[in-house]
Amino acid sequence: MSATLGSMLAVSDPALKIVVLERFDEVAAESSGPWNNAGTGHSGFCELNYMPDPTDGAKPAEIARQYRQSLQWWAYLAREGLVDPTQFIHSAPHLNVVFGADGVDYLRARHRTLSADRMFDTMEFTDDPALIAQWAPLLMDGREPGDPIAATRQDRGTDVDFGALTKALLDVVVERGGQVRTGHEVRDLTRRSDGGWTVAGTTYDGGRFAVDSQRVFVGAGGFALRLLQKAQIPEVRGYAVLPVGAAFFRTADDDAVARHDVKVYGQAEFGAPPMSVPHLDRRFVDGHGYLMFGPYATFSTKLLRNGSLTDFFTTLRWHNLRAIASAALHSLDLVRYLIGQLAARPRRKFAVLQRFWPNAEFNDWELIPGGQRAQLVKPSPGGGGELQQGTELVVGGSGTISGLLGASPGASTAVSVMADLVHRTFPAETASALDEAFAACSDQTATAETLLGARR
Repeated sequence: MSATLGSMLAVSDPALKIVVLERFDEVAAESSGPWNNAGTGHSGFCELNYMPDPTDGAKPAEIARQYRQSLQWWAYLAREGLVDPTQFIHSAPHLNVVFGADGVDYLRARHRTLSADRMFDTMEFTDDPALIAQWAPLLMDGREPGDPIAATRQDRGTDVDFGALTKALLDVVVERGGQVRTGHEVRDLTRRSDGGWTVAGTTYDGGRFAVDSQRVFVGAGGFALRLLQKAQIPEVRGYAVLPVGAAFFRTADDDAVARHDVKVYGQAEFGAPPMSVPHLDRRFVDGHGYLMFGPYATFSTKLLRNGSLTDFFTTLRWHNLRAIASAALHSLDLVRYLIGQLAARPRRKFAVLQRFWPNAEFNDWELIPGGQRAQLVKPSPGGGGELQQGTELVVGGSGTISGLLGASPGASTAVSVMADLVHRTFPAETASALDEAFAACSDQTATAETLLGARR
């Protein structure tokens, strides 16, 4: 998120002095890292959890619109020679697969709804096992005949290395005169008398730093709420976060990778959080191909993978305790799901993978930790709280400070969210310059060709 905003401002208003403060000694070491997220360009094609009602396609359409903005921005930067798309984005058709008669009926109805929208009109549906075997051979490898199965396929899907993308966007910031200071952990945000902010903290070598700025964006992942609370802005009063982690099975087996060039999403278990939809993905990381399956929920009171076990407790305030209690009370299915996930041994977890690929071999895969997420708990009008899907942009201090709370679909919608922030809080001239950049890559076909080229 911070890298996206930085690149937008560096291009749209070169006179701005931009400073990015990074806690670690390198960038993209947390949620943006390639193995800390699924790498899916979330575009509404295959995320069934965003469409529980198969007759209501509003949410997938909104996500598709947001991701198209992301493609436009990346294509503009590529056209200007500022980023190399071969380093972070690849074509990967997006599939859904469902099992059982109820699942088939649901997917058929979902396809009927979405295919009426021009953003999804090339999506294909089939309940023919032979065609599914052509689309994704591993799905039918060793599967017993007779089990109802259906799939949809959308060729325009993508796999994104968000770690490489983050680094590329921050290179844009530096090339346009900005600074990226690694090893700088922000600990305090203080409002100055002139309306600006002093951002202070500690450096990697034990020193201290302070930066004065008229505007601040907090893109600290799970730490965002904690820092916004330190800024004492009323806009986050009552908000809370609940940490949810993940683990994945991964293989670099050449034969498996060669037979699966798609991303296949299924249906989440009852009670699972939004980011726990199972999927079997082809991944491209550092120029190599992998398959990844998951996620499996994990639990820790850390708000970042490299955080502290006290992180969650530092966000507790008297005004958000009721929201947390209310959200937990209304999410008992989630609690039961998490307990079941934590109790499951590796081979039991692997059985879920074999529901997708029956002939998968346990010894070919390794179980790796994924990123840590902070699921947003938003205060409700009645004084309680509820778990939120997606992300929420918080703006305070008369537009001088902002931050992003929540989790999935996260990075895929970063461009849309940050463009909204620019329009809400920066001068009209900056917003207009950004709009011109989007307009330069408004044609969807041209955008895809710029980013994916012959690799499609």
